[in-house]
Amino acid sequence: MIRLGSKARERTTDFRTIAGVAVLVSAAISLSACSGFNVPKIPGFGQKQKHASARVAPGQRIPVLSSDQNLTPAPALKGVDFALPPPQHLADWPVPGGNLEQAVDHIDAGAELKVEWRHKIGAGVSKFTHIMAPPVVGDGHIFAMDGRARVTALDAASGKEVWSADLSDKKGPDREAFGGGIAFGDGMIFVSSGYRFVAALDAKTGHLVWRVPTSSPVHGAPTVAQGKVYVIDVVDQLQVYDEKTGSSVWTYQPLEEPARMLIASSPAVSGEEVVAPFASGELVALSTANGTDLWTDVLSLTNRNNALSEIRDISGRPAIYRGFVYAGSHSGVMTAVDLRTGATAWSLPLAMISSPWPAGDVVYAISETGDVVCAARDSGQIYWIRRLNEPLRKKFRSNWSGPILASNRLLLVSDKGVILALDPHTGKDLKTVKLGPKQGAFLSPIASGGLLYILADDGELIAIR
Repeated sequence: MIRLGSKARERTTDFRTIAGVAVLVSAAISLSACSGFNVPKIPGFGQKQKHASARVAPGQRIPVLSSDQNLTPAPALKGVDFALPPPQHLADWPVPGGNLEQAVDHIDAGAELKVEWRHKIGAGVSKFTHIMAPPVVGDGHIFAMDGRARVTALDAASGKEVWSADLSDKKGPDREAFGGGIAFGDGMIFVSSGYRFVAALDAKTGHLVWRVPTSSPVHGAPTVAQGKVYVIDVVDQLQVYDEKTGSSVWTYQPLEEPARMLIASSPAVSGEEVVAPFASGELVALSTANGTDLWTDVLSLTNRNNALSEIRDISGRPAIYRGFVYAGSHSGVMTAVDLRTGATAWSLPLAMISSPWPAGDVVYAISETGDVVCAARDSGQIYWIRRLNEPLRKKFRSNWSGPILASNRLLLVSDKGVILALDPHTGKDLKTVKLGPKQGAFLSPIASGGLLYILADDGELIAIR
């Protein structure tokens, strides 16, 4: 989804179709900051044109639009293997990225890829609702939020419901809001929302501890660290709250971007630094104590042949791993930045809206076009590329999310309901599993206690052994 205009009204559409309609629709419609809409009918768009005089000119066709397919494996790495850490047990998944640095290495989970249980948590994806909040796990429970700001707690092992709390505003101006996320910490569930609030609930009972309004909708999940709650709203303000009271601690405002994705990211925290991604393409490291900026890197690559490259948003979570920050932007830059100095170690021309996954000697990422890339973590040179959509005609292509490295397999999920397991060393297929009839998923899986969890687009939470 895209937002045009800063403090003016916003317009949204399904993020799965943005590449095809964003430019054509940009001046066609304007709606409120949080509501959805049907893509307007544009005369001639998507229809076959019939012109008697149309003829195909002879000669070789040469593509002029750049794409991620310009990336190729490095000849020097052909036949060279790399090291991955062994799978490790993970008891909790308290924030959307798994831990505060949003880099959990290699997880022991989902080895059999068999469904353990299913539970419907509420509203799924529809005309006015979108599931955008990854689940989190803490103290033996999994917490999930549906498309209408209903938070549900389930027993992580059995899927039995423990409590449910509806936080939506059914009478206010944002009663059709969407987006936000959840995080677990210190016995509480922290909620951010497109309904313009941040709240804290008791994790055992679901009772409201505090709730504070925000001036703008929040579409990304919170990060909770060292007694502070970090959220980024849709006008690119990083808001920091006290986790006990909800009082404001400090704020940070980078350059405000007039166009952005409405799927949103979460900050990563390492020690006394918080690394925040913004719609301007800025990746900013700040002091957790007072918000002093330490360094800024801009992940922007403008392509005059592609208007969508002007959307510079970093909508995937940045990952902090072994002293470096790995992040990618919609405009076509994936980079590795030294956490201490802010110096760029390397970058790749890769347009992405998901989060990179560093592990051992490599970092995995998936592009918007469905290209899975395995790159050397120290140099950015490419070991292998797996183009998931290349053999298919456009209408049959899938939108893929992930990846996640679990039990010696690189896992991805698609909007067509497929879990694909790849060999992490070669990119070759290992196994394919269907979630269910016509059951897609856009959010990346999470893992804990030996289980994988996938929140499907229809609002069903699925646990996989």
